[in-house]
Amino acid sequence: MRIRRAENRDIDGINALLRQVLMVHHNGRPDLFKADAKKYTDEELAAILSDDTKPVFVAVDEQEKILGYAFCVFFQHKNNNILTDIRTLYIDDLCVDEQVRGAHIGTQLYEYVTAFAREQGCYNLTLNVWSCNESAMKFYEKCGLLPQKVGMEKIL
Repeated sequence: MRIRRAENRDIDGINALLRQVLMVHHNGRPDLFKADAKKYTDEELAAILSDDTKPVFVAVDEQEKILGYAFCVFFQHKNNNILTDIRTLYIDDLCVDEQVRGAHIGTQLYEYVTAFAREQGCYNLTLNVWSCNESAMKFYEKCGLLPQKVGMEKIL
């Protein structure tokens, strides 16, 4: 297995994993997530893959099959009234194919992204995780992430 920057030829494999993620969220919060939706069109995915401010990394096997991905976004609040001018790499989405989970691919993707963020001069790495996704929360805690802020809701 190796990790590399995602390319347009990876769109089908990425879409398959995006569907897996959607179902995790739909099963956890069917009131918020549709079961039969697509997060991005192929055109939107192609635009993301060509945007250096939104790097996407894929873990691939010897046949270039997508085993996992990490969608990332750089953030920096320059000249903000209250926030310091730090550079952050935000992990928008990290997924490992359910057929190969447990093989430490997620850990390798996370470590790759962490090293990339350091190389890019980032101060920190952040992400959001839905509280209904307990396995993801445990994974990120095992990777050493700590809560930064908590989103709360009241359903009316």
